[in-house]
Amino acid sequence: MGYLHHSRYLVYFEIGRTELLRLSGLRYRDMEERGLFYVVARMEIQYRQPARYDDDLLLITSVEKFTRVRVEHHYDLRRDGQTLCEARSTLVLVAADGRPTGLPDDWHDLLSSGQG
Repeated sequence: MGYLHHSRYLVYFEIGRTELLRLSGLRYRDMEERGLFYVVARMEIQYRQPARYDDDLLLITSVEKFTRVRVEHHYDLRRDGQTLCEARSTLVLVAADGRPTGLPDDWHDLLSSGQG
């Protein structure tokens, strides 16, 4: 059909979260190596206009709320300055056993400071 399938937006949002984390000074791989994982607990998406094959897209990912256990993101997917899709997610930090846990102090401080 020439349109980006709705499920692919979720992949873009995951890339946005991962890169935002990296820009803050922490790699997701480092978290996994310490037995910590962010899992998606909630995703809300509003599709406004379709993205098309070969569109040049810009994804803006930001943190709306951050605690030791949860992080809420906002996503704005744009083409030529116009929002095509807007979304929000809530992620929960879990340990290897799948139970919610908190970020270690050093990582919490790093992510809270916005430095990286």
